[in-house]
Amino acid sequence: MIVTLAHLRSIPGYGPKPGFCASGSRAFFKRHGLDWDAFRRQGIEAEKLAGTGDALALALVDWANKVESGE
Repeated sequence: MIVTLAHLRSIPGYGPKPGFCASGSRAFFKRHGLDWDAFRRQGIEAEKLAGTGDALALALVDWANKVESGE
C-alpha cells in the first residue's frame, strides 16, 4: 500500500488539528534517509515507513490502512 501526503495531513489525534506538521515530517524523512520530495509527489510504500520502527510512522501506516479500507 502507498501512504500519501493526504494520509499524513489527515491523521487524527496528534494535535489540535488533524495531521502531522510538515517541518517535523521533513526532519523525520531526512533522519531516516527517505526522499521527502518523492513522498510528496507519489507517496511511499507502507513497508518503508513501518521499517523505520518509529511509533508515529507506524501510526501513520495504520491510519492509511484504515482510510483505504473505509473504516
